[in-house]
Amino acid sequence: MDSINKIDNFLTIDVEDYFHVHALSEAIRPARWESFECRVEKNTHWILDLLDKTGSQSAALNHDCTSHTNRRATFFILGWVAERYPLLVKEIHSRGHEVASHGYGHQVIYHQKPEEFQKDVATSKKILEDLTGSEILGYRAPTYSITENSLWALNILADAGYKYDSSIFPIKHDYYGIPSAPRFPFIWNLNGDKPEILLHHESEAEKQGLRFLREFPVSTVKLFNYNFPCSGGGYFRLLPYFITRNSLRHINKEKEPFMFYLHPWELDPDIPVIKKISPVSRFRTYVNLSRTKPRFERLLREFSFSPLSAFLK
Repeated sequence: MDSINKIDNFLTIDVEDYFHVHALSEAIRPARWESFECRVEKNTHWILDLLDKTGSQSAALNHDCTSHTNRRATFFILGWVAERYPLLVKEIHSRGHEVASHGYGHQVIYHQKPEEFQKDVATSKKILEDLTGSEILGYRAPTYSITENSLWALNILADAGYKYDSSIFPIKHDYYGIPSAPRFPFIWNLNGDKPEILLHHESEAEKQGLRFLREFPVSTVKLFNYNFPCSGGGYFRLLPYFITRNSLRHINKEKEPFMFYLHPWELDPDIPVIKKISPVSRFRTYVNLSRTKPRFERLLREFSFSPLSAFLK
């Protein structure tokens, strides 16, 4: 099909619930999470079923019994969720998707002490590995909160056994972002006092005997020498679909895969409305929730996707 992109891009799902969202943390403390209705299991199952459905349709249209594999994703699962829904983690893994870590307690890193962060990522990794029986390679920080002020977290991730990170958003934002970071995958050199960005392949880093961590930054499109977000989350809900599609196609025209991200709660227009939050937080959380499902279905029909671990291989 002409509409199916020939490049396998990266689809990532941050498996958390609506009450974990940082924008709502001004009204909801972690101690209250247990009091809220959990909707993450239902919404994640909908994503799994949709991936199976669109993959099968793609295989039929292309007369290829193996092409269903181009609808696989990386699921960054919160440890808090994994503890409560172990069968969900096992289902994600059994359907051929990559299970990766979103940490345990969904707190921004730059508000944590290093020892708190070390415990968080080690706990999450162990929970997920015990459930899947497989090594957990990847990590994504809550709210993309590895910034210039929290680069120390990269060394802790490497020490914990993670092979890659996907927490860097190369834009300027009030919650996250390193605007000067590369737009496409790169390597963190962890040999010095502060992590250093390297642009060559990891095989070269291995030859030099460097201690390193692979980085998959969130995709952006470059306009007028600035990076603009275009690849998921609130931007996917806010921007008209044709802008998202054209931006992602532009990245593929650069001969690079893009990385798309989404949260299961963003597909659920019926999540409870949390009061006593700022207008900005309300807008960021609830804008266009009713439009996400049809847009996501269309995205899966028009592009091919693989998990991030496929890049490592």
